[in-house]
Order: sequence, then structure tokens, then C-alpha cells
Amino acid sequence: MNPVFIFAILTFFATLIGGYAALRLKEKAHLLFGFTAGVILSVVFFDLFPEITSLSNKLGYDLHHTLIFLVAGFLVFHIAEKAIVMNHAHENEYGEHKHPVVGMGAAAALIGHSFLDGIGIGIGFQLSPAIGTAIAIAVLSHDFADGINTVTLMLAHENSKKKTLWFLFFDALAPVIGAIVGFFFALPESFSLAYLGIFAGFLLYIGASHILPEAHSKHSSWTTVFMTVLGTLLTYIVLSFIVG
Repeated sequence: MNPVFIFAILTFFATLIGGYAALRLKEKAHLLFGFTAGVILSVVFFDLFPEITSLSNKLGYDLHHTLIFLVAGFLVFHIAEKAIVMNHAHENEYGEHKHPVVGMGAAAALIGHSFLDGIGIGIGFQLSPAIGTAIAIAVLSHDFADGINTVTLMLAHENSKKKTLWFLFFDALAPVIGAIVGFFFALPESFSLAYLGIFAGFLLYIGASHILPEAHSKHSSWTTVFMTVLGTLLTYIVLSFIVG
């Protein structure tokens, strides 16, 4: 079976498992978030950034100009998240305005993010198996966190468990569709370079300003810090000695 399909299926189950963890393992979620943040940051700095640099040099582009896409990706997702009031770190500020529609809107945004995750996997495998695998590792950890967030957001805003599970299912399905779309539509290397930059900015934003704060929001501890370092080191080892 094509590795794109294998990883697409894995993202489906990673999201579902994340949702299950939100329902059953609430007291341990912060450790999972900490580990996830380490995985994502490691992929960005040890794999995506070198690949962006290499591809930029290959195409004869100025790296400083190419990195505009990375910064743009960071800022666009930051603005989009703020626009739909999805930042959990400030949830208490609007807690009195809880409404099912708010939870559904935030969950829908996560579904959109998951679709882009899948496209990232597909484009990565167009470039090379190593890049595709590295992106898939980041996506797997991110989609696991998305599963947790989807369930948490829906239930926190008074949505029914049945509706919450439906949104979790669509969130799990989104990266599968995205991976297929990203892989089967042949794209020029210049477009892939731009998308990699935007995707790296997106992952950097999610890891540093969303998942890490979530990990420390209620159970900040050295154990959580250790899990982040562990996630970073293990991913570096995998990328350097297994994938690379």
C-alpha cells in the first residue's frame, strides 16, 4: 500500500484516539500535549526548515524571501484563530458566553486545520518519502491533539456527546481527504516550496503558542517539561537515523 494512504489512515485513528483520551484521560492530557509540542517543534526545525532551505537553493530563490511564507503561515493562522475565538489560553475570559455554536465553530476550524495537515502529507511525499514521513509524524501528533481539542471544545460549550462524536469523526476524516488531494494533484516545486513554508509556520504557531500553553495551563510541572524535551529528542532521533 502507498505510504500516503498508510499515514492517512493513521491520522484518522490518531484523531479518534485523541478524542477518546479527552473523554477518558483528562488528568493525563497535559503530558500528551507536552510530548506533542516537542514532536512538532522538532519536525519544524530539524526537517522542514532544512528542506525549505535546500529547495530554495535548488530553485535559485533568496532564502530570506522564501521565509516570508513561513512567517505568513504563522501570522495567518494566528489571525484566523483569534477571529473565531479559539485560543484556549484565554477561555476563562469568554466562559460566561458559552454557547453550542461557539464550540461548533471552533471544532469546524480544527477540521479545516486537519484537512491542511493532510495536504501537507501529500505534498511532502511528492517531494520525497523522507519529507513525507517527517511531515506525517508531525501531523500524527498534531491530529492527536486536535482530537483532544475537538472533544474538549464541543463539550465545554454545552454540545451533546452525540454531536461531539460526529465532529470528532469529521475531524478524523479531514486529513485522510487532504492527503489524497495533496498527493494526486501534481504541483510545481515552487508551489510546494511556498506550501512547505506556510505549513511550517502553521506548525510552529500551533506548537509554540497553542499546544505548549495548553500543556501548562492547568498542570504545569517539570514532568510536562520533560515530556516536551522527550518528544523533541525522540523525533530528532527518528528523523536523523531512521527516516533520514
